[in-house]
Amino acid sequence: MGLKKRTKVSAEFSMSSLTDIIFLLLIFFMLTSSVVSPTAINLQLPNSSNRAKQTKKVEGPIKLDINKNKDYTLNGRRVKEKEVRGKLAAIISNDRRIPEDITIVLSIDEAVDAQTLVSNVDIINDFGIKMVLATKLSN
Repeated sequence: MGLKKRTKVSAEFSMSSLTDIIFLLLIFFMLTSSVVSPTAINLQLPNSSNRAKQTKKVEGPIKLDINKNKDYTLNGRRVKEKEVRGKLAAIISNDRRIPEDITIVLSIDEAVDAQTLVSNVDIINDFGIKMVLATKLSN
């Protein structure tokens, strides 16, 4: 007779049951992770005493005035255009407040060109402080 014995073993593996189990586990962990609430305590830690001392002394804003002749006045003192950045840096470094608490009032005449305005706004923004822009009418 011509009967042949099958001695070959099939090396196939069905992945469909494994993927079903993986998806069920994924859904289970997604649902349980949204239900679990964290047990951490939200603590409000105190600030350092150094910073508290700095914010106690509140001074007024720094005033930078530019008139129609491009004469600069910084806190009532006349300064040259090239000295504005240095003088402003000196005032800010001597101020006990942090830079975010300092305010500069930039008062500029309407006859002054836009480039002067932009360059001074850039100087102020480099220090990372708040600014109020005010314009003065020409006389």
